This record gives sequence, C-alpha cells and structure tokens, in this order.
Amino acid sequence: MAARSGDRAAFARLYRRFAPLVHSVLLGAGAGRSEAEDLVQEVFTRALGAVESLRTAQSAGAWLCTIARRIAIDRGRKRVREPAPLGAQREPAARAVVEPPGVEGNEAERALAAIGELPEAYRETLILRLVQGLTGEQIAERTGMTPGSVRVNLHRGLTMLRERLGKEDAR
Repeated sequence: MAARSGDRAAFARLYRRFAPLVHSVLLGAGAGRSEAEDLVQEVFTRALGAVESLRTAQSAGAWLCTIARRIAIDRGRKRVREPAPLGAQREPAARAVVEPPGVEGNEAERALAAIGELPEAYRETLILRLVQGLTGEQIAERTGMTPGSVRVNLHRGLTMLRERLGKEDAR
C-alpha cells in the first residue's frame, strides 16, 4: 500500500475516500457539526503518524473508524473533566448534517435529534445509511462490521427511530 510507504498522494486519496465515513462516525458519537469537522482532521493527522500500522488497504476504513471512535471517547472524557465555560452551549448533533434531499429542515432536525438519542451502535449505522447514503454492504465493508451486524443495527435502529418520531408526532 503506497500510503504506508509515505506516498502523500496516496494518503490524500485515502482522505478523500474515507473522510465522509469518519465524519459520520464522529456524528454518531455525538459530536456537533463543527466539532466533527475538526475531529476529522485530528483523525487523519493521527492516522498519518501511525500509517505503518495499517495492515491492508481493505482494512483502511475499519482502521480509520477505530481511530475516530477512540478520539470521540477521548473527547467525551475530556468534556467530563473540563466543564464548559459559563454561557457556552454545546452544538447539538442534530444540526450536524446537511438535510437529506426532499426533507424539510424541521423534519430533518427532528430525525437527527432522535437519532442522537439512540444507542451508539444504532446512531452510527443509521447516519451512515440515512445521511451518507451507504448500503448495508458498504457500511460493513468500510467499518469492519459483519453484514449481519449492520442489518441488525439498521433494523433495530430504524424501529427505535420510528417509535421516537411517532411519539413526537403524537404530542
């Protein structure tokens, strides 16, 4: 793999291919839009420094997702230790994504807010499917999950999402 041998153009191709995936993983971990954009840069900076640990080109997506998840966990730990300054508000993850075509802003915000309340495993796969438009097979390939796990997470996540959105409509 050329990126492992220091080929910057190959690493740039890796970035272009996987930056949206990494961004979605970070959104699924609860990062707001601007924070996720900053964290994508951090993920790829860390990856560049550790590219020799990447074993195969086929595992690049899963490897980058692992780095993104670790950075998100570190961010969460840091946030717990360092309270926000008075008056500062955290950007909600629901505003983190461009709304899907054909969906009004309020609907998209409601759906993304509801996704943000789901368990992490479901958030990540739902964002990859509904926002990034990846198929279940693509999600499995890029994240290193098994296709069966992706199907289960999508099914359970969509069921929970429908329930949450249905309860909101009932109000």
